[in-house]
Amino acid sequence: MLICKVVKPLVSTNRIPGFEHKHLQVVLDGSTQKVAVDAVGCIPGDWVICVGSSAAREAAGSKSYPSDLTIVGIIDYWDPDNPSNPGGPP
Repeated sequence: MLICKVVKPLVSTNRIPGFEHKHLQVVLDGSTQKVAVDAVGCIPGDWVICVGSSAAREAAGSKSYPSDLTIVGIIDYWDPDNPSNPGGPP
């Protein structure tokens, strides 16, 4: 699993059958931007939990989906400058 920050939605109008209605988000993993299937309805600025590999495909809805990164949770609080305090604001 990864902790990423949602940067912005990604609009793609031409997609393979069965993948047309999946929302895509650009997420930031450290300094690298990646595309993730949004399974939870997040918005830009949210800190999210992402899964990869076969877990990403299952979380996207099917083992046949071509997803290698899927957002599976929105983090209620995350301070990237103080990861030892995950429970809430200081």
